[in-house]
Amino acid sequence: MQGLQVGPPSVTPAHCPLYPAVEPFKTELLPVSPVHTLYLEQSGNPNGKPVVYLHGGPGGGTSASDRCYFDPAVYRIVVFDQRGSGKSTPSAELDGNDTWSLVADIERSGAHLGIDKWVVFGGSWGSTLALVYAETHPAVVKALILRGIFMLRPSEIKWFYQEGASHLFPDYWDGYLEPIPVEERGDMIKAYYKRLTSPDENVRLTAAKAWSKWECATSKLLVDKEMIAKVDDDVWSLAFARIECHYFVNNGFFESDSWILDNVDKIRHIPAIIVQGRYDVVCPMRSAWDLSKAWPEAKLIVTPDAGHSAREIGNTSRLVEAADAFRTL
Repeated sequence: MQGLQVGPPSVTPAHCPLYPAVEPFKTELLPVSPVHTLYLEQSGNPNGKPVVYLHGGPGGGTSASDRCYFDPAVYRIVVFDQRGSGKSTPSAELDGNDTWSLVADIERSGAHLGIDKWVVFGGSWGSTLALVYAETHPAVVKALILRGIFMLRPSEIKWFYQEGASHLFPDYWDGYLEPIPVEERGDMIKAYYKRLTSPDENVRLTAAKAWSKWECATSKLLVDKEMIAKVDDDVWSLAFARIECHYFVNNGFFESDSWILDNVDKIRHIPAIIVQGRYDVVCPMRSAWDLSKAWPEAKLIVTPDAGHSAREIGNTSRLVEAADAFRTL
């Protein structure tokens, strides 16, 4: 396979592979529709090379450490919370929240900031959004840094939310099943959507916490209790679960199940690095493998001892290395 690289086992480095914490030099709220306003920030070098960070979920929101994959002396780092996520308002809102609106928001944000071309960085759902954005706006994408490829195909959704990952984490799977009556478990996405859109706040919150805990528990090779504790934040859990389920029940708002692969020829000229944890059970390596076969020019780097999370040391190191590699573009 052209471009495939299996990295060495990760070792605990003498220092964190991320760049030191950096504060934004500008934050603002950007209205993008009659309903939605986005939180938008810039950090690093105001005159640097633009890079945009696309967070996962959808609905996951951003954190301060998301700025730290990038050399702040070189990059003008753009980070924003997608519709209904993080500091964007209104939180957990589903109206006007779909893939094509988010793609338009990326382009709108770039135009607002006077950016005509940038590096695009995204993991998990962020990889989905980065790929769709690049395939619809290839002229403005200088390079792609992707992690944990997710193309929102029915097989990917079924694996994680219906049957597949359940065989690897049966203990946490039981907690995911718990809010759903046995007679509705034949379609878990539909059953969860019913509860996550319930008029009863307690029903919504119970479902949101169970949904979110399942993903948090399975996102690393070794279960991380601190990551699971994120579920205690009701606002975060509701946004994360409601928005994810909304996209998944609507098949990502794609015209076909293989939309991203069908359009990959539009981006094969764009430099790209894909970082994939070998033991990613949230977005298994099959998707990165299928994408790399359709896009042999992209460099696929497999982290041999990591799962899904960008916060696992091997994935983190390779993402920073990828961003460093594109500093000269």
